[in-house]
Amino acid sequence: MLTLLKIKNIALIDELAIEFGDGLNLLTGETGSGKSIIVDSLGALTGERVSTDLIKDGCDSALIEGMFSVQIEKDLRTVFNESGIDIEAGDEMELIVRRELSLAGKNRIFINNQLVTQGVLRRIGSFIVDIHGQGEQTALYDIETHIGMLDEFARSHSLKTKVSEKFKEWSGARSELTSLENDGSEKLQLIDVLRFQIGEITAANLSPCEDVELEEEKRRLNNVEKLTSLSSEAFDLLYDNVESTAATLEKAQRKVIEMNEFESRFAGYAEGVTSARAVIEDLAIAVRDFRFSLEFSPERLEQIESRLVEINRLQRKYGGSIEAVLEHLRSSEERLQAIETSELREEELKNRVAGLRSGYIEIAGKLDEARAQAARKFEKLVEQNLAAVALDKARFEVRTERFDDDRLFTADGFNRAEFFFSANTGESPKALAKVASGGEASRIMLILKTTVKSTEATKTAVFDEIDIGIGGRVAESVGRKLKDLAATQQVLCVTHQPQIASLADRHFVVEKDVVAGRTSITIRDLDPSEQVEEIARMLAGERITEAARENARSMLAGK
Repeated sequence: MLTLLKIKNIALIDELAIEFGDGLNLLTGETGSGKSIIVDSLGALTGERVSTDLIKDGCDSALIEGMFSVQIEKDLRTVFNESGIDIEAGDEMELIVRRELSLAGKNRIFINNQLVTQGVLRRIGSFIVDIHGQGEQTALYDIETHIGMLDEFARSHSLKTKVSEKFKEWSGARSELTSLENDGSEKLQLIDVLRFQIGEITAANLSPCEDVELEEEKRRLNNVEKLTSLSSEAFDLLYDNVESTAATLEKAQRKVIEMNEFESRFAGYAEGVTSARAVIEDLAIAVRDFRFSLEFSPERLEQIESRLVEINRLQRKYGGSIEAVLEHLRSSEERLQAIETSELREEELKNRVAGLRSGYIEIAGKLDEARAQAARKFEKLVEQNLAAVALDKARFEVRTERFDDDRLFTADGFNRAEFFFSANTGESPKALAKVASGGEASRIMLILKTTVKSTEATKTAVFDEIDIGIGGRVAESVGRKLKDLAATQQVLCVTHQPQIASLADRHFVVEKDVVAGRTSITIRDLDPSEQVEEIARMLAGERITEAARENARSMLAGK
């Protein structure tokens, strides 16, 4: 249950805090007053994407924070444990979710002051809030959504996961078998090509980074004269001349040691000078040995040129580097081995595919049974609930179809489901997507949602103007249904219908004001007299009459 929502610097909101309670919490206000901003802010606390464009003009940051009283069921506890979020040992706890938006840096999400990702928040959000938005009834016209609602009612998540895993495994084996069969149809030609390529690369006997080493040796052979001169001069300067670095450093060392006898501050330099002499002498020997090793060889230069030409040819043919050529060799050897043993492998794969198909059929069959059982129960509950929203003559059916063609099997099973509906006595049910009017679709979606979620009393259910397109007696019936739902779980509803607003356990009005040339949104928790005025406004419009007030009092008295 949502107990507190704080919003700061979001859109037209400077800062507000809303304390929600049990039962039916209603938000009303003029069109464009900012009610949907509040719902969107709550959506942000369930893991929905939030753009920095929502930050109020002139502000650098924004904050959305919510406090929830949460029942820690098994699946939710698993999510907390997998996400590394510390939770209390009991079955109920307070959960504080905070989202910080910034123009300067990355947006951050905290759960009980622990930094988390949007993915973690989305997983946890699915356990605490369900938001049903404006125009959501249009989803009814998409038949693909029907089986999802049926599965949600059947609580078949575990079965669906197993079906998906089996299908993925089966599909992978089928793809491998298809690839092997295609290879087999061109086996002889492919074997010749692969053997030639493997032989060509193997004969070259390439070594990693060989081209780099050869280029370096080629550069050295082409500059033997220059290197000889440089190494001779360097050896003379370092060691061989009377005034060489080694000689002068030795003299300096003796002077420093002698100075140390009279001044102790130079004691620490003696070791450093000794080390420097060792480095200079070592470098001098290396330069001398390098000079003696230099020898120009036209034959070796020709060998290097020829080898580089061969390497470049293979690189152009099989990849841009020696590493790519060697990788091509490895993959070709593997593919050749697979093709040469394809008959045995193909038989193994056929047996594996058959076994995996049987496994998929078995688990998908269980899902099919679960759907069939849930469909009959779902039909009855939906029809009962439709009567509560002035559709007492309506008939509702869930028709499922089982596919026999493997090509139609999916990770969701081998079924399709479609809802059928009839609003009037004597009319046979027809495809809901074709016959439901806008007002009927709103009510049907409300009933479907509340029926599907009827066992999730710990969640907060949010309805954002789902009553669009209805009024009068129908609006009152919808309000009664929301009131019934609010008896078992917290409900937040944005509405323009006075019949629904009059049933609120807590009634909030959202208002837009202009202060000092700036527009801002505020929200008020109405007392009984203020609630009468708000409902009268919803009934009468801008000019509130005493008759409207009396009507509002009558509606409130009847709740």
